[in-house]
Amino acid sequence: MTTTDYRRALDAAIREYESLGAERQRVDKRLAELAQTISTLSKLLGFTPTVPLGLTDAVRLVMRAGVPMTPIEIRDRLHGIGFDVSKYVNDLAAVHTILRRLNASGELRLVPRPSGAHQYTWNRPPTVIALGPDIVRYMREQQMEREAMHATGEEPPDADARKRSPAPGRGGRGSKR
Repeated sequence: MTTTDYRRALDAAIREYESLGAERQRVDKRLAELAQTISTLSKLLGFTPTVPLGLTDAVRLVMRAGVPMTPIEIRDRLHGIGFDVSKYVNDLAAVHTILRRLNASGELRLVPRPSGAHQYTWNRPPTVIALGPDIVRYMREQQMEREAMHATGEEPPDADARKRSPAPGRGGRGSKR
């Protein structure tokens, strides 16, 4: 294999990696939405969960939708999904305590607002990967090159070679299509 082949393979791996990351975010968001729907419908039907949900897990459930919310909105959403906060003397203080803990642990992120109504948002879990600075620099350079080519309508320098010679096992002599 040549350096060009390695670069193509790296580009393909990076594109797939980015695509899977975006897909994971969509799946996580949908799972959070479905969990809320299941919880609400179960409550409406009078079903009781076999494992009672604690306040921390209920707040996590509400926050996983990825929508920034104030503590008051979170408390109201807890009510909306049928979570019983009546056992707390001060339900809003309990929500604040949980939010501070989840923020300190990195699960949530505080979004300061100039109006004073601070919001919290779900902090996507860090993706554990081993991309060194060389790969990150290469990814950025390739992205800038792709953007520049799209802006000028040019094709990459190796595009002519790809058009002339099909990939091994594809469209060459003796291949079946």
